[in-house]
Amino acid sequence: MRHRLFIPAATALLFALAACTQDELADDSRLSEGEYPVVIHATGLSVEATPQAASSTRAAVDGDWQGVTSVALKIGDAVKEYTVTTTDADGYKSATLSRENDPYYWTSRDPITVSAWWPFDNADITQMPAVKVPEDQSKLADFQKSDFISAENRKVEFSNPTLEFTHRTARVAIELKPGTGFTSVAGATVSLVSLSADNGNPTAIKTYNASGNTYEALTAPQTVAAGKPFVKVELGSGTFYFRPQNNVVLEAGNRYTYTVKVNATGLTLEGCTIGSWVDGGGESGEAKDLGYIYDSNTNTYTVYNADGLMNVAELVNGGKTDINITLTADIDLTGKGWTPIGTDYDNSYTGTFDGGGHTITGLTVTTNDEYAGLFGYLGNFNNGAATVKNVVMDGIQITCNHRLGYAGGVAGFSWGTIENCSVSGSISGTVSVGGVVGVQRDHPITGCSSSATVKGTINVGGVAGQTIFGATLTACYATGNVIIEIDRTQNISGGGLVGFNDGISLLSCYATGNVTSTGSSTGYVHIGGFLGDNYITVTACYWKNNHEQGIGYNRESTKVTKVDGSVVTWQKAVDAMNTALQNAGSEWRYELKGALPTLRKQ
Repeated sequence: MRHRLFIPAATALLFALAACTQDELADDSRLSEGEYPVVIHATGLSVEATPQAASSTRAAVDGDWQGVTSVALKIGDAVKEYTVTTTDADGYKSATLSRENDPYYWTSRDPITVSAWWPFDNADITQMPAVKVPEDQSKLADFQKSDFISAENRKVEFSNPTLEFTHRTARVAIELKPGTGFTSVAGATVSLVSLSADNGNPTAIKTYNASGNTYEALTAPQTVAAGKPFVKVELGSGTFYFRPQNNVVLEAGNRYTYTVKVNATGLTLEGCTIGSWVDGGGESGEAKDLGYIYDSNTNTYTVYNADGLMNVAELVNGGKTDINITLTADIDLTGKGWTPIGTDYDNSYTGTFDGGGHTITGLTVTTNDEYAGLFGYLGNFNNGAATVKNVVMDGIQITCNHRLGYAGGVAGFSWGTIENCSVSGSISGTVSVGGVVGVQRDHPITGCSSSATVKGTINVGGVAGQTIFGATLTACYATGNVIIEIDRTQNISGGGLVGFNDGISLLSCYATGNVTSTGSSTGYVHIGGFLGDNYITVTACYWKNNHEQGIGYNRESTKVTKVDGSVVTWQKAVDAMNTALQNAGSEWRYELKGALPTLRKQ
């Protein structure tokens, strides 16, 4: 929770200064040197009913300013100790921070940058200490002095000087209930375990019995890994542990309340809340399985069910665009409305998505947004390192109704690397539509395939609607049908593999899906069994479908080969494609075990 500290300059009553006020100052922003001391009127600490204790042992954790006698205050490069003066007139909800000798002074009306913290190290007040809490917080005084508060690099306006303090620790509360085999949990000893030892913190903390069967502790911000023991309860002759199914992420300034039942067979989680420092309100109810495990060291979300994937998509679209995502199980999205990961260029996904060879089934998107797929927008100009790999997408249904809609099974628009992905189902859009991607820019697509039916209006292809700039396609194939609903005023490109091909290389790919069109256009209409428009060299590529022409418009002196079943067989095509892959140093190879070639990685 944030705490607001109001900073009036020129406090005449406190410092017996001249009677002029800030409003009476000259229009010039400069102030007379040494006349307007910075004095802080501190309010806003969270207030709650807490057990009374001596002033010397109370602290900000209680919701008031008792026990905090001074703070370190930094302006510029200087750090000074400011005295805390409290009053019981409002229950110690406010305080005045001042310095009788050598205070800071306002030198102008311009904003200043202020930092402040408590506690501080008397031996070196200039450095904000790292958060380090006691191992034993079972006594009230030790629990209270475990808190750390600060306001870091805040702008303070002369006309409305306000400073916000926050807690630097996380507050954890454990509410015990008797379960099977127990009629009471009185006399329990509760500890938090498997904690981080960073900055010399304890790996286990003995909690404070705040009231009844509620136990509390303050910890440094950290993540406790899923599956590790987190809550330890000693009751009677037994020792019991609660191991969370998901990572426990303890963030500074939040209060986490866990309701735990003590059973003869162990601990079970009845519910949890995450909320403000004081009341822990906010999210509540039964403990929710988020469907993922988070590893802060690698910034990776390990997803194991559909809810987990949807929750992670929401995180990305909420601004965490650089996280890594790994699937550890097949994901069934049937009946769930999907929002593509990465909404647009400014909110594109820039991490690594590894499907682990697992299958995503039933993904359905019907949208009026511009980008549609598993990912809407993948990578960008500044961070094209985004990667999607090792995922099977089965039975997807993507419909993008935007007049400039980009749609693909993996991504609507991609600046990233895509490898070892396959798609089946149906994909429909407008401007650029492909089985794997609508548009691929600057980066490779390798070892990917699509059997999806693809439908669009301008640039339409079985794997990619359009490739541009540094894009490459290597060891990719399409077996699904391509349907071009021709825009009557636009230039049209449609092909079994790529509609408009203008990357830098196309190597060892093939297409077999029929390519059909409806309507006519006043612009150019280029449709081919393999490519609609081509502007690059094509190496060892093949097609077999309803078209006699492999490339609708070919700017380069290059060709693709039609598999006729007699002179050119699929076995000959496989041999030629594999030779080209080997010569290029690729790990991918084709094999012919059925009617059509499939891919494997060596």
